[in-house]
Amino acid sequence: MYRRHFGLRELPFSLTPDTAFFFAHRGAQAALNTLLVALRSGEGFVKIVAEVGCGKTLLCRRLLASLAADCETAYIPNPALDSRTMLLAVCEELAIAIDANESAHRVVKELKRCLLAHAYAKRRVVLVIDEAQSIPDETVEALRLMSNIETEKQKLLQIVLFGQPELDVKLAQPHLRQLLQRISFADRIAPLRNAEVGTYVVHRLQVAGAMGAEQIFNNAAIAELSRRTDGTPRLINVLAHKAMMLAYGEGVRHIDARHVVLAAEDTPAVPLVLRSGMWLKRRLFASSYHAGSP
Repeated sequence: MYRRHFGLRELPFSLTPDTAFFFAHRGAQAALNTLLVALRSGEGFVKIVAEVGCGKTLLCRRLLASLAADCETAYIPNPALDSRTMLLAVCEELAIAIDANESAHRVVKELKRCLLAHAYAKRRVVLVIDEAQSIPDETVEALRLMSNIETEKQKLLQIVLFGQPELDVKLAQPHLRQLLQRISFADRIAPLRNAEVGTYVVHRLQVAGAMGAEQIFNNAAIAELSRRTDGTPRLINVLAHKAMMLAYGEGVRHIDARHVVLAAEDTPAVPLVLRSGMWLKRRLFASSYHAGSP
């Protein structure tokens, strides 16, 4: 594709959440600081919420990388599990050897034994759950019960929930209020501000190996990216990738606003009202033509 054309080692705007591309903008860095402070303070539950495409999974993986040196971590990326399966998944992540047919009581007992062993070794255990809005209600209650495994001095299991705004709606239900009351730290990842979009694009280009990354997207292209994505990193990645493909197809090495406009017209996720006037005119013309056809 365009990798060699722009002198890149790898594609800069992949949607895969690669921590090498983590961009510490104001919202992401504030959320990461909240997480690290809360976990080092021994808090039982922490919650991070973000709209779709704002980088919660990337932040989740960045957190796991930050904790790797002094914590034992368990990561559940798809938590749409019943309570028993969730228990078994946590045990598997913590390398607890247990038969899947064991009783729930035995599973919890083995989990507690493992957590106590880590506590005696002065190692914290952190369970990180992504897409937490999809956890069934009964499993939310199971998480609360897991968090009750503690000594007189400390929680033996700390739990971090990453989710879309629907997670807040779920936890606001009266029958889940016990867990909601236990969340002592929470934060929300905001989209990029207009002033951060250009820095974000340059950052990803530099990580991918671009020389002269500041000159690849001109100011008008950055402004168009900001306007059409409302600062949502995933949409920025999609449009920037398509704009670079267009420039490659034209044999040019600089992206201007026109490339971003064309990329937006080809991207259904970009709100219709933000697509170009010419695109709308073509749609209206086609509609009126067909309406007048015999």
